[in-house]
Amino acid sequence: MKMIDLTQLITASMPVYPGTEPPHLTVASTYETDGFRETLLSFFSHTGTHMDAPFHLFGERTKLNEMPAAQFVGKALVIPCMQYGAGEEIGMEALAPVRQLADEADFLLFHTGWSRYWGKAEYFGDYPVPSQEVCRYALESGKKGLGFDTIGIDPIADEGLTRHRLLLSQRDIVIIENLTNLDKIGEGLFLFAALPLKYENADGAPVRAVAMLEEE
Repeated sequence: MKMIDLTQLITASMPVYPGTEPPHLTVASTYETDGFRETLLSFFSHTGTHMDAPFHLFGERTKLNEMPAAQFVGKALVIPCMQYGAGEEIGMEALAPVRQLADEADFLLFHTGWSRYWGKAEYFGDYPVPSQEVCRYALESGKKGLGFDTIGIDPIADEGLTRHRLLLSQRDIVIIENLTNLDKIGEGLFLFAALPLKYENADGAPVRAVAMLEEE
């Protein structure tokens, strides 16, 4: 089985959502003083490649730590979206060529190519976003989650987080943001896992996202 890591590295200088404090990775114990190394990690729950829970926006909805582990693993399909430019909506036409496979998938991962701007100003600009019709399709077809290689699924200017609210208000679905390496997967269904940190009252969490492909 071939494993492809879809996770951005957490560093002190990494891109974070505008207004969010960057991570702090402080060496708390050293080989010289303590005989071992230990790092104090301090970062927001929506740092790097991460997952949003319904509890992120709705206090009465489900927390990540309340979801079964099966929520985070399943069949996935990459949706090619490189044809969409800055600020454009990804509509159902993007799914049309692969609709049968999309219907079978538990996760849809949208490859916009925006991860090429990781660490650059363009990453926080106008990136492609899914249409509300695509979000409703995900809900109606019982998807476990949607994933994106962008910093969000709503435009930076949308302070109301319209698409987040549409998805997270209705059922237990997760949103995965800041994915990378989606170009390395290819066509067809594959096994996908994005396992979040399990902590109390989890509104979101960094994940280690991986694609597991059958060797040819």
